[in-house]
Amino acid sequence: MNGPDKEAKFPLKSYDRLCFLKNIIKNPNIIIGDYTYYDDFDNVENFERNVKYQFDFINDKLVIGKFCMIASDVKFIMNGANHLTNALSTYPFAIFGNGWENAMGERQYPVKGDIVIGNDVWIGYNATIMAGVTIGDGAIIATNSTVVKDVEPYTIIGGNPAVAIRKRFADDIISKLLKLKWWDWEIEKITKNLQYLTAMDIEKLEKNE
Repeated sequence: MNGPDKEAKFPLKSYDRLCFLKNIIKNPNIIIGDYTYYDDFDNVENFERNVKYQFDFINDKLVIGKFCMIASDVKFIMNGANHLTNALSTYPFAIFGNGWENAMGERQYPVKGDIVIGNDVWIGYNATIMAGVTIGDGAIIATNSTVVKDVEPYTIIGGNPAVAIRKRFADDIISKLLKLKWWDWEIEKITKNLQYLTAMDIEKLEKNE
């Protein structure tokens, strides 16, 4: 056997609060990699509800890689939440029309970009990820963090606003892991190497690459 079926909605038998996320998502602008799971205290459908202000006319995307772990109540604040900051008022007059539709002239509301999360990323309970943020492979986001800027690979961050706490590994090990990209291996190869992926001897993982 080579692990659970990646196409299963609920990979744990008789437990419907943990799902393989890509198999429940309906929004085409939310893109999820294989084996990434979401665990919710109440209902896994809450995940899409917690992707906030993602309006069709903006067309921004939430992209999450493979083998990520996302806890309950994690929120993603997309670009529809942005208001003007370089104007005398931040109020969005133009969206209401009725004589206000030309309030912006040639100006545009700010768009900070997609939210992009790498592979093997762990996002703790009630964290918030802001628009335009990129989170590198292997990062860990602590409970209740608010992430307002990019996160380097294999970095643990926490706080509001979140700051780096420490790197998970020495730089040479991080470089080797980013080169190996084990999450892109065939599942049979991943299964064969589980004992190395769950340990700390990267040389053994490299030898079996």
